[in-house]
Amino acid sequence: MKLQVLLADDHALFRDGMRYVLQQLGEEVEILDAGNFAEAMTLAEANPELDLALLDLNMPGSDGVASARIFCQRFPCIPLVVVSGSDQRSDIEWVMEYGAMGFISKMSSGKIMVSALRMVLEGGIYLPPQLLAQSVAVLAEGEQDKSNNSQVNKSGLTKRQMQVLQHLAAGLSNKEISAKMNLADGTVKVHVAAAFQVLQVSSRLDAVRKARNLGLIDAVQGDANAR
Repeated sequence: MKLQVLLADDHALFRDGMRYVLQQLGEEVEILDAGNFAEAMTLAEANPELDLALLDLNMPGSDGVASARIFCQRFPCIPLVVVSGSDQRSDIEWVMEYGAMGFISKMSSGKIMVSALRMVLEGGIYLPPQLLAQSVAVLAEGEQDKSNNSQVNKSGLTKRQMQVLQHLAAGLSNKEISAKMNLADGTVKVHVAAAFQVLQVSSRLDAVRKARNLGLIDAVQGDANAR
């Protein structure tokens, strides 16, 4: 299977290293290099069938986290993963809210990067475990006064994450779940990523199947509807 990936970063040395990582994603991987944000947008415009886009937040022409919003608005069908030297939780929450499917630290090993990118290509969401834990803790703290959503059950999932899994089983998209639960898109993505980590799965379908097999959610059409 041929993969076409956009790699946007202003450091040639980093791009060279990422090319090696990306080549491990499949037998035939075409990589389009961009050294600045304007060039990345031009390449995405000319290649709307891109399978994946990797974007640095700090390169010439970029406006930090706002660049993720601009990219996702222009190319909503291209899965975007931000690869950044920043480890600020606020940056992660904003890029996920803007539509990114993942956030990978540049300090990650090649093995972790390959695993993270495969997860996104399979339709999953990736966040660094340590930063994901921080985000979930902040969300839970904010919900403690409203309900018992922060309490963890025997499986290690919170009530919110269980609700999200039920909606995944019903075939709802993240945007539909956001509307249903009255949550921001980025918040839903954090809960989905947390559920994936707890269940040790990398896709929505696998999450639904495992949750069903563990008796955590209803089995009604779960496998058929999860996308």
